[in-house]
Amino acid sequence: MLDDLALEYATRYGHPVELLREEIFTYPAAEFSAPGGALVLGDDGEHIVAGGAFRRFDVQTAELKRIWTSAAHRGRGYGRQVVYELERRIASLGYRRIHLTTGWQQPEAVALYVTAGYTAEFDPALYPTGRVPHAFSKQVPSPHSR
Repeated sequence: MLDDLALEYATRYGHPVELLREEIFTYPAAEFSAPGGALVLGDDGEHIVAGGAFRRFDVQTAELKRIWTSAAHRGRGYGRQVVYELERRIASLGYRRIHLTTGWQQPEAVALYVTAGYTAEFDPALYPTGRVPHAFSKQVPSPHSR
């Protein structure tokens, strides 16, 4: 999944895939492990088709990272399922808020987060607004709200 994600970023942003792969792996795996984080993978019975993770951002906030759906499987709700499962796990750990950023070349991600109830910390009507990460936040839904 992470290799496919690096290739995706390289294609969108015009950077060498190895440079992006290195950047993806700069985060220690332990940051995405219990007790403060988790990794979720979704498959179609044969292949990993979606995934994502979260880690502790601060005492009350989890940060979503590396939400991804393979290009061949987009539009089927896999990304939304990954986000909802991550939210469920975040809520179960007692976090109160979720933070994330997405890039200026990722309109599908912006659409996903807006429809999943995240608040854009920029004007989505002006997206993309510069070559900078675009932040979103959300209050953690109650574990019983789904």
